[in-house]
Amino acid sequence: MTDPLLQLRSVSKSFGMTHALSDLSLDLYPGEVHALVGENGAGKSTMIKIMTGIHQPTSGTLLLDGSAKTMTGPQAARDVGIAAIYQEPMVFPDLDVAENIFISSTKEGIWLNRKQQRRNARDLIARIGMSFDVEQIASGLTLAEQQAVEIARALSEDVRVLIMDEPTASLSAHEAAQLRRIASSLAEQGVAVVYISHRLEEIFEIADRVTVIRDGTHISTRPIAEVTSDGMIAEMVGREVGNYFTKAPSTATDEVFLQAEGLTLDGVFENISFALHRGEVLCMAGLVGARRTDVALSIFGVTPATRGTVTVKGQTMHMTKPQQAMQAGIAYVSEDRRKLGLAMPMPIRANVSVATLADFLGPMGILDRDRERATAETYRERLNIRTPDVEIAVGTLSGGNQQKVMLAKWLNMEPDILIFDEPTRGIDVGAKAEVHDLIRAFVAGGGAALVISSDLPEVLALGDRILVMREGQQMGIIPAQKATQESVMVMATGQAGLKEAS
Repeated sequence: MTDPLLQLRSVSKSFGMTHALSDLSLDLYPGEVHALVGENGAGKSTMIKIMTGIHQPTSGTLLLDGSAKTMTGPQAARDVGIAAIYQEPMVFPDLDVAENIFISSTKEGIWLNRKQQRRNARDLIARIGMSFDVEQIASGLTLAEQQAVEIARALSEDVRVLIMDEPTASLSAHEAAQLRRIASSLAEQGVAVVYISHRLEEIFEIADRVTVIRDGTHISTRPIAEVTSDGMIAEMVGREVGNYFTKAPSTATDEVFLQAEGLTLDGVFENISFALHRGEVLCMAGLVGARRTDVALSIFGVTPATRGTVTVKGQTMHMTKPQQAMQAGIAYVSEDRRKLGLAMPMPIRANVSVATLADFLGPMGILDRDRERATAETYRERLNIRTPDVEIAVGTLSGGNQQKVMLAKWLNMEPDILIFDEPTRGIDVGAKAEVHDLIRAFVAGGGAALVISSDLPEVLALGDRILVMREGQQMGIIPAQKATQESVMVMATGQAGLKEAS
């Protein structure tokens, strides 16, 4: 192995009394994919921000090519070849691909050689093994193509260290595999790739070495050949997570809480029929574009169905707005925490109470903040939300803790039915186990859960039955005891279809 390209030496970072990083050291080598793993809140994001110049370390040193280097800001990091791409691509939707690639590196001058720019853009896209029209407007790109544009932009600036932070969290299996190939290709070209992912199977597929951090401290760095899944998880969470993705006994009863019959939204999905029972977890599986979220939003009244019926505890209803669904005892935990789930600038306290705000108003219509705070504190303890204070803005929490706050918001409504849309997307393995336990506890307590997930091991572990969709069509419902990853994928890809009367 050659000399390290980028080194962190005894780096610490504090925000007031909070110690985000403590005496952390790391070596990055050219030509390797170095995986960085840890729970949400472990300090990964702070480390990235220090490497990319967004934050300055409280103490410690960064060395580039063996010499101490101060990153005074993101541009200073880019100038020396350090760039990052994130889970949500940051492209300009109204500009074309070529313009996005060269948005921050256009040379000074009156005239811009558009033909040369497009030729260079095509070369960069080809370098990462992809092929699409560089004159296409970015808003029409898939998420994977948008990620590729960001990588091409970094290559245009002579990137030497590329940090990929949860790049596949929002991608289909095919797109994720494509992006992993790009990461491996860049390493072969001499780039030092830092790869952050909660999908452990990805780590074993592409990483050369793995660093585990926990609570802002370095736990281990090992070659991938010396790493096991169980060992890595234990180091990440500081304990064994023995029940992660294991099957729990079913608590389903014969009592039907929700019945969908022939549910159709023209041009989106059609003829969706199923029953959801008290004590049951019904999982909805399918590939990207299967329209599972659209079905959930229809049931919750966000996008009312064109035809079909929804019956809740024996009462047939036509949901035209979420308030109707909430009054019927249905809650919806969105996959998009930022847009549909939480008010990020507001404190945890206010987010927990927002769905049931009327319950916190006094006789004169004045908000009872003490009651709000007491309720939020109850859920902080009950759901193990890791924060010292419920007055902290929810946007400052890790993804796993944000997910728990969103769950607290809806549990406070005391619903009968919880719809979970990608409940563990973008959260770490320890938080996943906790969310699974919370879902199981909810149904064991007499509720019913409809869970949408793109994670097949999660679907198989949680679901009492699995409803498989493909391109707006219901392909079938598989009982848990008969379900395998292969049988679900056969349906999801349209190779077979069964229809079970539910």
